[in-house]
Amino acid sequence: MTRRLRVDAVRSPSGARPLRILALSDEPDRALDEVRNREALGRIDLVVGCGDLRPDRLCLAFDAFDAPCIYVRGNHDTGAAWEAAACNLPEEAHSGVPLRRAGLRLVPLAWPHPPRDAARRDEWLAWRHVVSARLRRSGGPDPLVIFSHAAPLDAGDGPDAYHRGFRSYRWLLDSARPALWLHGHTPLNGDAWWTKRGATTVVNVTGSVLIELFV
Repeated sequence: MTRRLRVDAVRSPSGARPLRILALSDEPDRALDEVRNREALGRIDLVVGCGDLRPDRLCLAFDAFDAPCIYVRGNHDTGAAWEAAACNLPEEAHSGVPLRRAGLRLVPLAWPHPPRDAARRDEWLAWRHVVSARLRRSGGPDPLVIFSHAAPLDAGDGPDAYHRGFRSYRWLLDSARPALWLHGHTPLNGDAWWTKRGATTVVNVTGSVLIELFV
């Protein structure tokens, strides 16, 4: 089932039109296999993949909606089979390189790992991605949305070492203060799937979430 969430980036006047983001990761949302369920979601302005979905699942979502599509890789998105199946996907977003889609300023952050071991965490590479994002800002506005595979530290992450959030991501959250941070990687175990950290709404999109972002 596709969860839903409203996020107010600014105080929106009554009747304001939100930007509608469909975000997915980790676990296939089988409800999206049905045309009637996809149609019931209504207008989608942006589709975001936060990692660890097979390329065919991403393609299904990307092809189903008339909207810009973007994604980062997770810790399982690797190997010859994944690369071969990803041939129909658009180019992945580059970590730490700000971009614009659907009129939004975004920063992507893929799973940071050593070159020959995609399963491992690379804390230093995570810092490099974050510093790159801040340097490329070049005095411009902060991103409105950040999307990553893993969560920031103590903001939607898990209790075990492998699913703990990255300290560098938490620094970026506290310094950039985006309206919205989307991530996967953290298992859904009955705990709250979204949280507030200051001005930022942090959302674990494992499965799928439709966010109405009022900007």
